Amino acid sequence: TDTWTAEDRQVLIQVVRLYFWLLFALKETKLSLNRFRVMIFGEKAKPSKSRRAKGASSSTSQNEQEAEASSDDAQEPDEGGVTASEPSTQTSPEDDSASETDPDAEPRRGHGRLSAEAYTGVERVECRHQELAPGDRCPVCGIGWLYSLPPGNEVRINGHALLSAIRYEVEKLRCSACGERFSAPLPEGVGDEKYHPSARAALALSRYFLSVPFYRLEAYQAMMGVPVPDATQWDQVERV
Repeated sequence: TDTWTAEDRQVLIQVVRLYFWLLFALKETKLSLNRFRVMIFGEKAKPSKSRRAKGASSSTSQNEQEAEASSDDAQEPDEGGVTASEPSTQTSPEDDSASETDPDAEPRRGHGRLSAEAYTGVERVECRHQELAPGDRCPVCGIGWLYSLPPGNEVRINGHALLSAIRYEVEKLRCSACGERFSAPLPEGVGDEKYHPSARAALALSRYFLSVPFYRLEAYQAMMGVPVPDATQWDQVERV
């Protein structure tokens, strides 16, 4: 072990941690063998839709040929001159259930829900543990070590007015001798104009894309506590 480098020791530590994690996961039945196989070897390649469609068409054509052959045999008279009875078209419940479930059909994913990646315009906030960090000992079992996993996603949708405003309360100081005033600076990124270009773009979209009149938007903004007169809206839209 004296010839091991720092990288070799790190690899050995990771292998030992993975070993204990696998034992714990299999013991608690949190990791199935199928899922473990997918983690190690990857997912099994599924047949393409064209291949499945080709196989389905060949099977249906074969079934049609068998049906025609059976109908021809049924129409031929026997030695006594009596034709054979037609085959029964009724199917058992087992056949119905088998026909309804297609093993090759891809299951629906998400059940119509939007994934977190679909919300491209969201504000991202990182939430980290206040007491735990990667490399700490597990506080539950006291044996394993904590390691990082891909972060989970929780989306919360809030309601806001079409135009929102921020009021900066600037601290002001004045000298008692000369009367000079000193004002605190605004945060970085805050421009000198009252209306941001994004506010002008929102006004233009609401008027010419959503077809919301200026007077109606004025009433709505007043109700939300951010009043914007209709004349001011027109002036800002003209600058877009």
